[in-house]
Amino acid sequence: MVRQVNCDIPALALGTPALQVNQLQVGQRVKAEGFLAQRSMRTSQLVLHIDNIILE
Repeated sequence: MVRQVNCDIPALALGTPALQVNQLQVGQRVKAEGFLAQRSMRTSQLVLHIDNIILE
């Protein structure tokens, strides 16, 4: 079964990935690699910690 899933996940980029994010244009497609972690110990909301960005 093929499904399409959409969701919004806050993302955090530090160092070199942050410099790359700063150069992006609105609507530009990218592939982001990293890991998901809880926003804090008090909430289960997820945040994507970006380690690498690939411009498309």
